[in-house]
Amino acid sequence: MLTVGDTFPAFHLTAVKGGAEGLGGPGKSFTEISNTTDEGKWKIVFFWPKDFTFICPTEIAAFGKLNDDFNDRDAVVYGVSTDNEFVHLNWRLHNSDINALPFPMLADVKRDLTTALGVLDKSEGVALRATFIVDPHGTIQWASVNGLNVGRNPAEVLRILDALQTDELCPCGWEKGQETLKPSELFVAA
Repeated sequence: MLTVGDTFPAFHLTAVKGGAEGLGGPGKSFTEISNTTDEGKWKIVFFWPKDFTFICPTEIAAFGKLNDDFNDRDAVVYGVSTDNEFVHLNWRLHNSDINALPFPMLADVKRDLTTALGVLDKSEGVALRATFIVDPHGTIQWASVNGLNVGRNPAEVLRILDALQTDELCPCGWEKGQETLKPSELFVAA
């Protein structure tokens, strides 16, 4: 699996647009997203196993509720699964929890991105619940993977993004607005 310090792989995928544009129907709902889309921004790229499942919409909706908070931090959110764009669109149209989803749903049908990142479940052939925070230079700054049966906490992803953007030392449980650690203040000369 790629991890902190690695370059996020190049990709070019079809996606259902975020927001109301994504509900326009085939021909109007789709766009192309690549690693150069939203260049110069932080990227939150998270994967889920399959559309029309039980845990996935809870996570996707939670990321959607925090989308403005990510945007306020100059970050964009991309959701990815191995389902195709037509399945994504149908799911959005028929699931009230994700109907107004503000970010794009990318379709990694050929599994190129999930394979390049090392987050393809070997036995099921679907993406694990992986999350990556990628800096504006395309370098992975944080990576987390859950098994297929455990949802993740998008608020924790936001907290980690806040900490990374301080470029300071952040203690356990640090929250935006709290003091960071200053090594010079922690050690007193003997």
